Amino acid sequence: QSTWGENRRYGSSSNMASLLSHRLARSFSTKSHHLVLSERAKGHHHIAVLTLHKPEKLNSMTVEMGQQFETEVKKLAQANDVRAMIVTGAGRCFSAGGDLNFILDRTNSSFDANVAEMRRFYARFLSIRSVPFPVVAAINGHAVGAGLCLALAADVRVTAVDAKLGLPFVHLGLHPGMGASHYLPRLVGHEKAARLLLTGDSIFGDEAAQLGMVTAAVPASDVLEEAIKLAHKMTLGASIAVNSCVRTLRLQQDRGLDETLQREAEAQARGYASEELATRLRMAIESTQKSSTTRSA
Repeated sequence: QSTWGENRRYGSSSNMASLLSHRLARSFSTKSHHLVLSERAKGHHHIAVLTLHKPEKLNSMTVEMGQQFETEVKKLAQANDVRAMIVTGAGRCFSAGGDLNFILDRTNSSFDANVAEMRRFYARFLSIRSVPFPVVAAINGHAVGAGLCLALAADVRVTAVDAKLGLPFVHLGLHPGMGASHYLPRLVGHEKAARLLLTGDSIFGDEAAQLGMVTAAVPASDVLEEAIKLAHKMTLGASIAVNSCVRTLRLQQDRGLDETLQREAEAQARGYASEELATRLRMAIESTQKSSTTRSA
């Protein structure tokens, strides 16, 4: 499978962030069919850690991953002993975004079918908005497209200082989706959000911290530890107070969200029918195939 974020090279050409050293107590052994791992932080059993687990594909986001993600989120939301949750990625990347084959499939579907499919895709990953406790995104490496959208939907974010964060939807011929055009302006302001969304530029973690997109930018090897520390601080207050405050903040932030998601889904559905997207998508897939051939040579 091809990955959109793996193809778009923008900003510096430096290597991906270093592998994240997991400080976790895993609740089950890692198997290839587990695209999402549900774990508890070592020494902090009340903090859950959800890991996107497809490192060989830079944690590209698919329907199957979304279904597993939503299932795990719902389980944790019902767990009486969970006080906070962290979302992160396995390997060198948080997530390189939507899988190109998923996007390719959309070009063969009708407008109405694509609107419905995108709303379902958004909802699976945005299910983190429904848990009653704080959610921290531990951006251990590059977060691109839908990958960054997921991080933006968390309550707070900690990123690797050398991670690239970008929403390059326009470069593929698509309107931003999964709440990107809703959450980003609320985090960094209209002017900065417009610049990032309309140019598709990526920024490094340190600039993201300066813009207010993330709480902190730290070395990649420290991201998960810092996220756990932050989540732990959030659990020190009375849970009834912390959780009700989480709800209040989300009610304010999510006002108008459903309208925006519908607008995004419809705009993306129109994009899937365009020849420009088809051309750019073919170029992206060809670039991936060449890249794979070069690596295997």
